Amino acid sequence: MTEDVQKHSVHTLVFRSLKRTHDMFVSDHAKAVSLDEESHKLKMGVKLKADYNAVLHMPILKEGKGRAQLPDHLQGPEYLITGTHAYPSGPGVALTADTKLHRNPSEGGVHSMALALPPSQARQEASRTAASVADIHRHAGGAERVHPPSTAVSLLEGGATRNSALMRRAPTMPKPQWHPPWKLFRVISGHLGWVRSIAVEPGNQWFVTGSADRTIKIWDLASGKLKLSLTGHISTVRGVAVSSRSPYLFSCGEDKQVKCWDLEYNKVIRHYHGHLSAVYDLDLHPTIDVLVTCSRDATARVRSISDLATLTNHKKSVRTLSTQAEGKLGWIIKVRSLFHRYTFASGSADNIKQWMFPDGNFIQNLSGHNAIINTLAVNSDGVLVSGADNGTIHMWDWRTGYNFQRIHAAVQPGSLDSESGIFACVFDNSESRLITAEADKTIKVYKEDDTATEESHPINWKPEILKRKRF
Repeated sequence: MTEDVQKHSVHTLVFRSLKRTHDMFVSDHAKAVSLDEESHKLKMGVKLKADYNAVLHMPILKEGKGRAQLPDHLQGPEYLITGTHAYPSGPGVALTADTKLHRNPSEGGVHSMALALPPSQARQEASRTAASVADIHRHAGGAERVHPPSTAVSLLEGGATRNSALMRRAPTMPKPQWHPPWKLFRVISGHLGWVRSIAVEPGNQWFVTGSADRTIKIWDLASGKLKLSLTGHISTVRGVAVSSRSPYLFSCGEDKQVKCWDLEYNKVIRHYHGHLSAVYDLDLHPTIDVLVTCSRDATARVRSISDLATLTNHKKSVRTLSTQAEGKLGWIIKVRSLFHRYTFASGSADNIKQWMFPDGNFIQNLSGHNAIINTLAVNSDGVLVSGADNGTIHMWDWRTGYNFQRIHAAVQPGSLDSESGIFACVFDNSESRLITAEADKTIKVYKEDDTATEESHPINWKPEILKRKRF
């Protein structure tokens, strides 16, 4: 005969399980958790190493160590005397001028008492000085040569070792260098389209620009007057470069063409073929006859007179590249890059990042330029210039990342406010002028303000100490 099983609700079953668990552990209720000896030993070891690692291996002054090292003539019977008052010669003898005794402590006792006394102010100053010197030697590598690495350096004797501490140097943030502000010096008009690229001649006499109006124009750097116009591209000119080894000018554009111009005859003498899409940028090696071009077809082509080589490891469009005199080539996908003092910076849609050669270790972020950064330039004084598509130019101190100036020049009359954008910028060879190529069809030249001083334009530096950003 089948017995019917009574069914209960889920709430009743959960309550029963809870009650049975409580009945099982009712004897242990409100009791302290039993101490695990192994865990407690591990915890104390970690705490000891974290809090007292600096003084963990300091030499310990034993109680009888000072007395054991005394000479034989100092190791006499030791008297514990707390005062210098007189006492009678024996029990029951009245204390008079004839019976009183005045015994001084032995030299060994005096030495032991001196070790037991707290250090004086002069001894504490000497202890701190010795610890600081030891810390400097440790940072410089001298501690490993003179002392074992596992022991702390102690430069004092006796009781001073008990009060000496390692004075660690507090971390300091580098302060930015003062740079004079830059001001607009000249506006050059002449192009009928966006000015996309710019390059300065090695002799610092003229500069060349490439524009969306399919022309290349050469301008006098001193007066800003137009000297020459070159036509030949059938689309936007995206990159120009002037050779320092020969009278050649190189240009590239969205028509997939790379041209070599002879400036003595002002005509094209060679075409470079091979790219399957728009060529975005080019650069020349400063010491050898090598031309590097990058394209939207995800290739960077290295070209020379005697040999041709093609790099095809990129998966997306290569927007810009840069070369340096040490014989290495480098390029950054979809960002601008530059080389300066074994470091380089890259700009993209979020911010500017600084990196270290040769491993590419991240240094810091330069935040605040809330726009797509199209171009970067740096001079030998440590001034980094960034230009964005919203028409703003930011000046940074290269070492600290301090943004000491922001410029937003007005567009030329007849242009829309939306045509405010910086496509390229470059310092001239004297680094006294900054030339920008902009979306309002103009070329702007900036110079340092000669009247500015540190008092008129002080540094308003507020480092973000609490905001630690890794990426």
